[in-house]
Amino acid sequence: MNNDRVKEIKSTLLSDNYYVLKKLNFNYLMKNGTWVNQMREVYDRGDGAGILLYNKTKKTVILTKQFRMPTYMNDNDDGFLIEICAGMLDKDNPEACIIRETEEEVGYRIKEVKKVYEAYSSPGVMTEKMHFFVGEYTDDMKVSDGGGLDIEHEDIEVLEWKFEEVIKMLNTGKIYDTRTIVLLQYAQIHRLME
Repeated sequence: MNNDRVKEIKSTLLSDNYYVLKKLNFNYLMKNGTWVNQMREVYDRGDGAGILLYNKTKKTVILTKQFRMPTYMNDNDDGFLIEICAGMLDKDNPEACIIRETEEEVGYRIKEVKKVYEAYSSPGVMTEKMHFFVGEYTDDMKVSDGGGLDIEHEDIEVLEWKFEEVIKMLNTGKIYDTRTIVLLQYAQIHRLME
């Protein structure tokens, strides 16, 4: 950290039950030359990786559906989201993480992935940086039904849908996970299905 416009950072631990929530109090130099005291709560859950799995031959993608309590608490009627396969790095490198998560969550053992983006998820409150990938899959890569790990209490439904149907869902507001939207738009822009 090297920013001469930030000084006197005081950190108070608010919770470390699942991830780490801190209250940060600091002085910040405004562009007009005035120092102001600011307070932010910062949630550190580590970095993550996500992947859009696609099959050019079948013109399909693999997505997941799972319950997300925060969305349920914010007007998502049933709390379920349609998403890309994703997971936390857990001190792994991003490529190794997403290959592991792909097998655990959707049951495909892939060998190659292509990194397409890195981006902060919600920079106003979270430290998390997401690493975004795309990867081709074929039917012979399927090694299990997926669904996630029982030990992590994951309950993931694996969805294989036609790409054009998924884009219709995106355009009608049935897919509203930002990570998924980013990678579906990447697939459109870069014509992955052609």
